[in-house]
Amino acid sequence: MTDKNSASLTYRDAGVDIDAGEALVDRIKPMAARTMREGVMAGIGGFGALFEVPRHLKEPVLVSGTDGVGTKLRLAFEWNRHDTVGVDLVAMSVNDILVQGAEPLYFLDYFACGKLSVDTAASVVQGIAQGCEQAGCALIGGETAEMPGMYPDGEYDLAGFAVGAVEKSDIIDGKQIQPGDVILGLASSGAHSNGFSLLRKILRHANARPQQEFDGRTLEDVVMAPTRIYVKSVLHALATHGRDIRGLAHITGGGLLDNIPRVLQSNLAARLHRDAWTMPPLFQWLQENGNVAEAEMLRVFNCGIGMVVIVPAAQADAITATFQSKGETVYRLGEIAEREGDEAAQVVLA
Repeated sequence: MTDKNSASLTYRDAGVDIDAGEALVDRIKPMAARTMREGVMAGIGGFGALFEVPRHLKEPVLVSGTDGVGTKLRLAFEWNRHDTVGVDLVAMSVNDILVQGAEPLYFLDYFACGKLSVDTAASVVQGIAQGCEQAGCALIGGETAEMPGMYPDGEYDLAGFAVGAVEKSDIIDGKQIQPGDVILGLASSGAHSNGFSLLRKILRHANARPQQEFDGRTLEDVVMAPTRIYVKSVLHALATHGRDIRGLAHITGGGLLDNIPRVLQSNLAARLHRDAWTMPPLFQWLQENGNVAEAEMLRVFNCGIGMVVIVPAAQADAITATFQSKGETVYRLGEIAEREGDEAAQVVLA
């Protein structure tokens, strides 16, 4: 039986502010509107988002990917830097589906927190919208969950989901890769969103300060630089060179050593020339201050290479020029070779 003299409890008393959630939606709508593209039938605000598969595809295959930002979020909390992790979130998924030749069509995000700060959430979603614009995909939905007691004050979790499409006959699966093919590397913009558990440990070990000068910028700006999104340059190269793009690998967790083998047949190996590129200053600093072995660096971080492209040797120069025309820095990393019977690794550094 209810005590008539007791106060009437509300959802706000329990820690959930519905008005703040509605205010966030109002802030998000114009951000999402800037990402709209052909195919969107219903976007932000409904129970579900509708998208029409592109009509120019004769046999469309949908390609999907989901990911988060990892422990890079810890630095976002500690440094109160929320404007870049949204780009990271989009990049992790769209770059992944891109390697199979898929054009990203739309993106959905999930933002969960203990107490909703409209300003913080809006900053994150602004980054998500920027990432979607860079990828040419629409931000058509998502979820904001305020869950008291689940997260400490000032912290949140972030996840995303991308869907793309590719013509069935144009799927890139690596099966056309042959010995003698050239391995091109597209430069990264920094550490992207991988290896941050080790990166943060090195920062603590070195007593690094976010505002200290580093290579002409602040260390914070270098470390929190958003992941490069390769969608438009890769799609342009695919439209220009077609099947001469034989394999693509997004260099994320596992670095060059673990990600390139994912697109190789078991009889092939990648021969990388370590002098083909120089690790950017951030990675040199991390290696020195953490006393990290070379093999560990190449397995944990991208070390300056964010996307690998495998092409026929005869077309390598032309494809390099195409990527350069779209603003990419391109390195000729090595070549594909027959894997020797007793060879333990598929990526060999020379």
